[in-house]
Amino acid sequence: TLSNLEKKMEELENVRALRELVDNFSILADQKEALKQTELFTKDATVDSYVNGTLVSSLKGIQQIGDAFEAFLANFETVYHMNGQHVVSINGSKAEGTLYCRVDLISSENGKKINNASAVSYKDEYVYENGQWLIAKRTSTFVWQDKQELNQ
Repeated sequence: TLSNLEKKMEELENVRALRELVDNFSILADQKEALKQTELFTKDATVDSYVNGTLVSSLKGIQQIGDAFEAFLANFETVYHMNGQHVVSINGSKAEGTLYCRVDLISSENGKKINNASAVSYKDEYVYENGQWLIAKRTSTFVWQDKQELNQ
């Protein structure tokens, strides 16, 4: 059996790996690498997105997720995620987490740079498969959104 110290070390390693998972998701979004993002999900993963309490998107499976992410990210010149607090609860090979994130999406409209800013909270379900943590379910809630011209 594992000693208390070994159990604590294993838990800390899992917490770090889960944080790296959500951070890599955001970095790949910023790089518009939708195909690489799909590698962070289980094959049958789901991603649901809510705006003002209304379900606006429901994706299932990595093909649908990748296609939708790629089409969405193509609308913007610059994508920038800033991840904040991330709290996880681990139970064996499954885990749940909440991540807060600020997302800035920069586009051009009529020759002007427009920032579509959002505060997003993600409720995630993770699964440990083949030696790595993956996202099995992500529920994205857009807490607020703001659209402004960027001063350059």
